Amino acid sequence: MFASRGLDAPRLLAGAGIDETVLNDPDGRVEVDEITRLWELAVAWSGNPALGMEPGLPARFVNFDTVGYVMLASPTLKAGLVNLSRYYAVISDAITLELEPEGNNCWLVLGLIGNTRPLPRQRLEYSLLTVASLCRWITRRDVQPLAVEFCYPEPADAAPYVQAFGCPVRFGQPRIRLLLTNADLEMPLLSSDPVLFDMHQRVTESRLVRLGHASVGHRVTEEIIHRLHLGEPRREDIASSLAMADRTLQRRLREEDTNFQQLLDDARRDLAQKYLAEDRYPLSQVADLLGFADQSNFFRASKRWFGVSPGQYRTRLLENEPLAEPD
Repeated sequence: MFASRGLDAPRLLAGAGIDETVLNDPDGRVEVDEITRLWELAVAWSGNPALGMEPGLPARFVNFDTVGYVMLASPTLKAGLVNLSRYYAVISDAITLELEPEGNNCWLVLGLIGNTRPLPRQRLEYSLLTVASLCRWITRRDVQPLAVEFCYPEPADAAPYVQAFGCPVRFGQPRIRLLLTNADLEMPLLSSDPVLFDMHQRVTESRLVRLGHASVGHRVTEEIIHRLHLGEPRREDIASSLAMADRTLQRRLREEDTNFQQLLDDARRDLAQKYLAEDRYPLSQVADLLGFADQSNFFRASKRWFGVSPGQYRTRLLENEPLAEPD
């Protein structure tokens, strides 16, 4: 994609410290920070702050491989996107996708996890445009989003964004997300095929194994993260989403020396660190995003995790003060 924009791709890869031979390895993996550096260099060298914001680019250059085939074989667009959300770890170690219903519509929300440095806005903008392109690809229809939102300030020229997404684009919002109608999401897929779905799902699960993301604990954590903003997830629901009986899930987690409550607490703690490091999230919203029924529960959890209240922890993070571990 960068080469098509007139950039020197080998020089970009070298500048980002990426070994070009990894691109020929089906199981090759590039570190998150190296991809971040790649985007930073591409934006700087192109002089284009809206790099990637052209409607046809994802369709030409993005390949989701086995995850894309699982989506194609799903019964509906919504089912395909749920599978994309579930298997996003095959594609990226830095980005998650969540579906968030709202009335007769549904938001597709991009989230961040496990990043040691901020991701360039262009990388996330291109990722959201890719999701929009995937919706058109698997439905073979011109699925148009109702709205797109970004958490970044509005650029001097917003026209490329409106042209790329074909809908109103709002900046300075709490999250990075795209709104689709439920009618589009429930659209049956012409390519739906239960036999092919099972085959591609097995291949994708195998890919997760090779990438080290196939432990039951890891998969439970991913499901927890995807659901927390809707409230505290129930273990029974997580088991169902993984096609397991609740007792089987408990047994498998015991075999991995963990349990559902510990994974829930660890996921909340990790996400709390991320959300509290960004002052654009009010503390009440952080509590909601972590699935707490009220702020007092969030306050007690913060004291247990960090030894201080959420507000005090945020102040220390923003002021770069040393963070003491709780007793």
